[in-house]
Amino acid sequence: MAPVGGTAVQDHVALAEIELCGELIIAASAAQERLSLESIDEVLKVAEERDSARR
Repeated sequence: MAPVGGTAVQDHVALAEIELCGELIIAASAAQERLSLESIDEVLKVAEERDSARR
């Protein structure tokens, strides 16, 4: 039940995880076969995160 006063708490980490799960679901539903690990990394932008962490 939502608090009375309309105060909404946002968990930005949880929201980001939900968005990533949605992206994976979309990619999986559009794929002809199982997603490879490389495809999953691409959807999750893992390489981009690694590259920006190195800088």
